[in-house]
Amino acid sequence: MARRGAVDPAEMRAAVDAVGEWLRDESVPAPARAELAAAVRGTARALAADAPGASVEVRVPPFVAVQCIEGPRHTRGTPPNVVETDARTWLLLATGLLTFDAALDAGALTASGTRAAEVAHWLPIAQL
Repeated sequence: MARRGAVDPAEMRAAVDAVGEWLRDESVPAPARAELAAAVRGTARALAADAPGASVEVRVPPFVAVQCIEGPRHTRGTPPNVVETDARTWLLLATGLLTFDAALDAGALTASGTRAAEVAHWLPIAQL
């Protein structure tokens, strides 16, 4: 049995492909919640696997929160380094259709703490 949070690259790719048309064209109807959740969770968990650590927390409510990036470990309360965004923005970032700086400048993403922006180094996760 795979450990909780383990990422199957083929499953992640299929989940991202399932929402790809919506990501490329906002006028396309939004995917079903289950499809959206699978793509968000898969890409966020892939980030955590690619950049292991616990110094930055990436939050995509209501679907997932993961810790990543090597450095001081955070265990209680609000982490000092947090990246938070909505599902669509996260998937645009994860697929390379939007840059971290552009999302930040547009206010579609919040990044608090001195290390939060390091997440940008690990993006994109899956190209469309």
